[in-house]
Amino acid sequence: MKKKVISLLLTATMLVALTAGCGSQKSSAPAKETAKDTSVSASSTEEKTEASAEPVTLKWAIWDESTTQYWGDIKKAYETKFPNVTIEMVDLGSTDYMTVLATELSGSGSDFDVVTIKDVPGYATLVQKNAIIPLDDYIKADGVDLAKYAGATDQVVVDGKLYELPFRNDFWVLFYNKDIFDAKGVAYPTNDMTWAQYDELARKVTDTTFGSQIYGTHYHTWRSTVQLCAVLDGKHTILDGTYDFMKPTYEMVLNQEKDGVCRKYTDLKTEGLHYSAAFSGGDVAMLNMGSWFIATLMTNLKSGEYDSSLCGNWGIVKYPHAEGVPAGSTLGTITGLSVTSASDTPEAAWNFVKWVSGEEGAAVMASSGNFPAIMTDEVKAAITGLEGFPTDDASKEALNVSNLYLEVPYGENVSEINSILDSYHGSIMTGEMSIDEGIAAMNKEVSALLK
Repeated sequence: MKKKVISLLLTATMLVALTAGCGSQKSSAPAKETAKDTSVSASSTEEKTEASAEPVTLKWAIWDESTTQYWGDIKKAYETKFPNVTIEMVDLGSTDYMTVLATELSGSGSDFDVVTIKDVPGYATLVQKNAIIPLDDYIKADGVDLAKYAGATDQVVVDGKLYELPFRNDFWVLFYNKDIFDAKGVAYPTNDMTWAQYDELARKVTDTTFGSQIYGTHYHTWRSTVQLCAVLDGKHTILDGTYDFMKPTYEMVLNQEKDGVCRKYTDLKTEGLHYSAAFSGGDVAMLNMGSWFIATLMTNLKSGEYDSSLCGNWGIVKYPHAEGVPAGSTLGTITGLSVTSASDTPEAAWNFVKWVSGEEGAAVMASSGNFPAIMTDEVKAAITGLEGFPTDDASKEALNVSNLYLEVPYGENVSEINSILDSYHGSIMTGEMSIDEGIAAMNKEVSALLK
């Protein structure tokens, strides 16, 4: 019955579009200790919250309440389970949310108990400002199994301490157009492909005939569609300071451009072609993109915005991986929750964080068409059971993630590093710089920044 309820909720709410968006990295930047006593007793905080008749109000920082259904869903579900707790949501807006939040928490009068972490650079700022507390003692006392987060939490540890738990996770998969493969008589992509096998497959279905071109694959203009493929070896991240390991990926993509296997970066920039328009046009065989596109594709096919004769017969498989790396290793972005150092009720705030980031919160997230950080069998069954989701087993299996490498793991200078890599990525892709020249420039500037 529970699965049916989730499926019905999912079906009713899929018009709510998902929004987008590596390797373990621990910063050597010191994390300041909190002034408050945040020690935790051995008894479960959830038991205390359930047993207490004392009314508690938790002030929670969020963004875009009116257009994001799951905020209200979470509040309602939690207050139903814990009737003595009132969740007071404060909408700080999505524009510069983390900057506004950091300013709010720096004030002497801040009374937030729980804050939503939108991105890793903002998370780093709050840790460095001592605005949020370590959760490790709570995690240990309540026996929270961090393995359920597929390695994501390992990448936001600061000096051995974890300051957030993720409740939402968007990860990358490979979309493909079954009709193109059928017309070429080529077998579909699989859930276990190396980048070399992916490149070979893309070339098999490519047709460069003028007027009837078929592109074997497609890369959006984001840096992540190229550079971050390289970090799926599990050995590197964008914070390394040296980026020679990215050279094979750049060579693969630029050779595909040269051979007509994918559209040129410069053309995409000039035309402003969105990845959704490229795939829905029916001339792209494969597309590297995040799980958020699943809901968009299903919704727009159902509404008729996308022509089903062009892209209606689609599927997904797991992201390609480096040689020797387990299938199901993929890129991801997380949205997390933290307890503030200003909270007068840290145990109640922690219980909220734990519940939202746990399996019950995951079911609530799934009910609005979003991918939670913990993908339980129940949640996956509900999502794959939606009308419009591909019925083949491979597409269902694609939702099983073995290793989740964050696009942006924790690092003290992560914002500056992002800016440097963005700049030279554009120079390489436009031909302004060779691959070797661009990577050398990245190495020089990021290494200097890290020193």
